[in-house]
Amino acid sequence: MEKKITVIKGDGIGPEIVTEAQKVLDKVAEKFGHKFVYTDILMGGCSIDKYGVPLTDEAVEIAKNSDAVLLGSIGGNTSTSPWYKLAPNLRPEAGLLKIRKELGLFANLRPAKLYPELREACPLKDDIIGDGFDMMIMRELTGGLYFGARKTENVDGVETAVDTLTYNENEIRRIAIRGFDIAMKRRKKVTSVDKANVLDSSRLWRKVVNEVAKDYPEVELEHMLVDNCAMQLVRDPKQFDVILTENMFGDILSDEAAMISGSLGMLASASLNDTKFGMYEPSHGSAPDIAGQDLANPMATILSAAMMLRYTFGLGKEADAIEAAVKKVLADGWRTPDIAKEGEEAIGTAKAGDLIAAEI
Repeated sequence: MEKKITVIKGDGIGPEIVTEAQKVLDKVAEKFGHKFVYTDILMGGCSIDKYGVPLTDEAVEIAKNSDAVLLGSIGGNTSTSPWYKLAPNLRPEAGLLKIRKELGLFANLRPAKLYPELREACPLKDDIIGDGFDMMIMRELTGGLYFGARKTENVDGVETAVDTLTYNENEIRRIAIRGFDIAMKRRKKVTSVDKANVLDSSRLWRKVVNEVAKDYPEVELEHMLVDNCAMQLVRDPKQFDVILTENMFGDILSDEAAMISGSLGMLASASLNDTKFGMYEPSHGSAPDIAGQDLANPMATILSAAMMLRYTFGLGKEADAIEAAVKKVLADGWRTPDIAKEGEEAIGTAKAGDLIAAEI
């Protein structure tokens, strides 16, 4: 099988971690008889430096003509980087919003699971962790507050900012269907998270989710307010299977879920459109403070590549091989700095990639 992959290494640690994911993909291709053809494009700060914009239209076209996109990370230090002195529509993150919109990537899947080998890295108490947890956060990605009309203006001598939170029933229905479909392949439970006691958009969200649920009688549905969900994630994370929620709530809750998993450096993510096309990236940011020092954990990016093989290319056996290789490296006691215990010797980014590739 030959597949075209658009590669966005991005900023910060992005180039280092994507290089290791490609190393592992190349080993998969060699072992299973596939060919992955990579085309690099720029997005984020590196694109601003070269072209003056965070994502060019030409780069979008290249991405559209590929089978999938593999992304590292974008952005820099928001306090010190000159990128953040630019207008909001010219900052690195604007490139990310643009590519999501242009590619129609409305469904963001972020698994959060606790690897037994990393139990000690989890900040929760043992009695809360129990036998561990394994959840999927399904976040709507192209609507809501991040894509609504916005303005900052002077009103009667007072500087005033307005952001608009908008959802229509079609946007809610398509993400809900994706959430229930995923739940059918897991433990058949959906927790829909909203703020229906306050927001009209959440009341519509709850109404549409209830309608979709009727087509999935085997799936247990519960509704939970977002503030309660934030609390329940640290009180009893194993109660969750699929968390279905809107854009901003999903952004926040998925980072919280990542943290209780022990390290953001372990968590993959996939953003899908209404075909099998997807963009795959780690859940963490660009970590400019450790960029170029061989300190970053590439495992989230490598596991994102495994999700790409599974969800977009339909290569389940190959995805299993990558996930098993990551588990084996962890079971053998190898740790990058973010997951190493105090006093424990840690390995670098490149060595982690080498070890995982060797297990394929």
